[in-house]
Amino acid sequence: MRADHEALVAVAKRHAEAEANSDLATALATLEDEPVYELATLGISFRGKDAARRYYEHFFGTFQPWIAGFELVNQWATDEGLGEEYWMELALPDGARERHRIIGILLFGETRLAGERLYASERLLRLMLGPAYEIAERQTRAAR
Repeated sequence: MRADHEALVAVAKRHAEAEANSDLATALATLEDEPVYELATLGISFRGKDAARRYYEHFFGTFQPWIAGFELVNQWATDEGLGEEYWMELALPDGARERHRIIGILLFGETRLAGERLYASERLLRLMLGPAYEIAERQTRAAR
């Protein structure tokens, strides 16, 4: 039985907070057993807790230190999930600075999150996902 809407919004907010605080255990605990991460703008996806762990390990250990600033543009909740739109400023190790827009929808499952749908440039998604990007390419090819 699906949890009520308010409970699922609370789980999504806890997940977003875990991402902001580099809290791997909480981020993973907010996910259903087989989460699916859709890179919607590219038509590829990855699934499973192991792939999600690889993503978050890269995100927290490599990508997050490159975030020089961000601005939450909008946040909304629907029956499908909690959406968030951001501008993100990156300061990369080579000294380059990049500004990116991203929309992420934390998708509701039965009692936790079923995954996430991301809308961003290929450049940002490659930087942000690291090895999980390659997992998405492999899993998508295998599913076709």
